[in-house]
Amino acid sequence: MTSWFASAQARSWTSVASAGVAHDFHRSLPGYEPTALVDLPALAAELGVGRVLVKDESRRLGLPAFKVLGASWACRQVLRRHPGADLVTATEGNHGRAVARMAKHFGVASTVFVPRAMPETTGERIAAEGAGIVRVDGDYDAAVRAAAGYAEGAADRALVQDTAWEGYTEVPAWIVEGYQTLLREVDDQLDGHPDLVAVPAGVGSLAEAVVRHYRRPRTHHPAVLAVEPDTAACVLASLTGGHPVTVGTADTVMAGLNCGTISGAAWPVLRDGCDAAVTVSDAEALRAVEDLARLGISSGPSGAAPLAGVRAALGDPARRAALGLRDDAVVVLLNTEGNQA
Repeated sequence: MTSWFASAQARSWTSVASAGVAHDFHRSLPGYEPTALVDLPALAAELGVGRVLVKDESRRLGLPAFKVLGASWACRQVLRRHPGADLVTATEGNHGRAVARMAKHFGVASTVFVPRAMPETTGERIAAEGAGIVRVDGDYDAAVRAAAGYAEGAADRALVQDTAWEGYTEVPAWIVEGYQTLLREVDDQLDGHPDLVAVPAGVGSLAEAVVRHYRRPRTHHPAVLAVEPDTAACVLASLTGGHPVTVGTADTVMAGLNCGTISGAAWPVLRDGCDAAVTVSDAEALRAVEDLARLGISSGPSGAAPLAGVRAALGDPARRAALGLRDDAVVVLLNTEGNQA
């Protein structure tokens, strides 16, 4: 059963504009080029809107996911403060691989803590980047706690984590800044403006970036829809409850979204500026993977979740009305990973 939350006030909230310095940094990296924004008329016809476009992050700086945008900028900033430090993080997969790749790029060591249930193949991909792997007897939140404790244990270690909590906010803010590059590219690629942007949500950091970007002072504020697994809906639970909520999680094919605690930095931004949140099942995400593949888009279940979420939202007249969408609406789906992520 799909769960739903909507806010009537979100589109009136305004954020502070980003300086855009991470975008300049990314353009200096070997292999940088904007990822594609793909127009999919078949999905537009299915959903009853004017256009559906997929921002395809299946190939980004040599990795199969968007996470390297945040990790690269944060690693660069951390190493300016702590030259030569070993980089430490926790991950469900893509973030840890990106930190390990950037550690290799900058010539430093990395240690990545992973939850017990993470597939062996995912750990092998991270290790292939040169990272040491520590498997934690617990879930993602337990891996984050273990990584933070390990990093605190020595002056030559630095934590590069993509979720924030009290006393740990600067590095997650750099990661969100890094994600802005993706959205600046959409601005450059899209003729006009979106009416709806659908984003997968784990701890909510990418959703935070999306809300910050599209709530800058401007003439048009699109609706922002956060999409989560029905087994790990910490963002929706927090929005519904009106305060940060930690939820129990269960295994899901949307491994990158299998997070039980919303980022402390993302929470106030999503509370004030996110229009809606919806949950999807594994079956719905896998159907979206297959449908995108038939249309030429490589996507994993986490990356395909926005399509599943938009289907769940626009298939219900009341939800569609809450998003304020007309028949000529422009919908952007953020495909955050390829099928090999």
